[in-house]
Amino acid sequence: MTHNFLSGLTGSFAMPAAENPTVAMVEAAYRHHGLDIRYINCEVTPERLGDAVRGARAMGWIGFNCSIPHKVAVIEHLDGLGESAAVMGAVNCAVRRADGFIGENTDGKGFLQSLRTVTDPRDKTVVMFGAGGAARAIGVELAFAGAKRIIIVNRSAERGRGLADLLNSRTAVQAELVTDSAPYRVPAEAEILVNATSIGLYPDIEGRINLDVSSLHPGLIVADVITNPPRSPLIRDAEARGCRTLDGLGMVVNQGVIGIKYWTGIDVDAAVMRRTLQDLLL
Repeated sequence: MTHNFLSGLTGSFAMPAAENPTVAMVEAAYRHHGLDIRYINCEVTPERLGDAVRGARAMGWIGFNCSIPHKVAVIEHLDGLGESAAVMGAVNCAVRRADGFIGENTDGKGFLQSLRTVTDPRDKTVVMFGAGGAARAIGVELAFAGAKRIIIVNRSAERGRGLADLLNSRTAVQAELVTDSAPYRVPAEAEILVNATSIGLYPDIEGRINLDVSSLHPGLIVADVITNPPRSPLIRDAEARGCRTLDGLGMVVNQGVIGIKYWTGIDVDAAVMRRTLQDLLL
């Protein structure tokens, strides 16, 4: 009998990495579908990111994810970009193509699939906290999906202006930037609010975005990209104010499904992945 002891390799590069549950979710899908592939969660500092990508290339990895803070910086270490990643200027999923890695982005697509379970963003006004890699991906996908207006709330004027300029120049959405130090009050016309930052992520589980919670109004859809814990401070505050909420599990499961499809060509069972995260985190 012929045996194959060489498993396929995938993984994630992030800093910090210990609280990232993606490894459990993805490996549950691999087991469920009988795929001989491993997912290795790696803590990689910014100055070692290039080494990590070169190592993955040398060891024949079939793909990897990039999380905070590498989604933009990783681009210089890749061999090309997919269409959406090129527009966003951010990568969270690298895919083996021949001897190189092509950068794709599943963040925005995963978020959009989750959002569409409760509303269509077309013609909506969106408030989005953050202007990093996840925010760029989400903003571009919302714009492509027909959102009317995106208000970017970000502490860094330079990064925030870069995202607003990208959206205004490359899409049809109207984007504007708010950098005030005072807690942000959600305007009455806003229909969707998104936390696209890492604020509230374990271990800082009580971290809160700079938001005036009293301005959250019933009917507002509030979404958080935080997965650990799923019931982030923003989600809890929004539920207490009568808002409809979307935790980060939907986004991360959907982006995992899309990423595995890129790596293997297989459509995996999203329910298996979500149950795994719920068992771990809820």
